[in-house]
Amino acid sequence: MPETFTLRSTIPALPKAVYDAWLDGKKHGDMTGGDATCEARVGGQFTAWDEYIEGTTLELTPGRRIVQSWRTFEFPPNAPESRLEILLEPVGGSTRLTLIHSNIPEGQAAAYKKGWEDHYFAPMQEYFARFAQNDRAKPKTQKPLRKRAAAKPAAKPARKRKAK
Repeated sequence: MPETFTLRSTIPALPKAVYDAWLDGKKHGDMTGGDATCEARVGGQFTAWDEYIEGTTLELTPGRRIVQSWRTFEFPPNAPESRLEILLEPVGGSTRLTLIHSNIPEGQAAAYKKGWEDHYFAPMQEYFARFAQNDRAKPKTQKPLRKRAAAKPAAKPARKRKAK
C-alpha cells in the first residue's frame, strides 16, 4: 500500500525566493548540493541530486505552491510516480514550507522522509541563511537612490540688445 508523510520547516527567505530556487536548476543545485535541471513550467521535466530524482511539474501557483510527480531509481519498475506538494507561506521574513509526499512505494517512506530532512531542509537552511546574513550586514537605513536629473537644455544664446 502506498505511503504518505508531511514535513514542515521554516526557511529564512521569502516564499518567492524559495519558489524560484526550487524551479531553477542552477539555484536548486546550489541550494541542495546536487546537480539539478528544471523546466519551470507546468508539464516541464526536472531532475535533482545528480539525476537520482526525476519528475514532471504538474501544478504551479507562483510563490505559493508547487506540485510535481516524483520518483527515484529506487522505485520498483512497475511503481507509479509519487506526488510531491510544496506549500509556501510567509511567516515574517521567512517561509513556512510544508512538504506533502504521497503515493510512495511501500516500505520507502521512512528513508525519503529522512532524505528530505538531511538533503533538502538542512542545506536549504544553510543556503538561505547566507543571504539573510548578507542582508543583515547592510546598513539598516540606506539612502534612497537619487533621481537622475533631467537633462538640462542647452544654454540659450545671449539675447542681443536692440540698439537704441
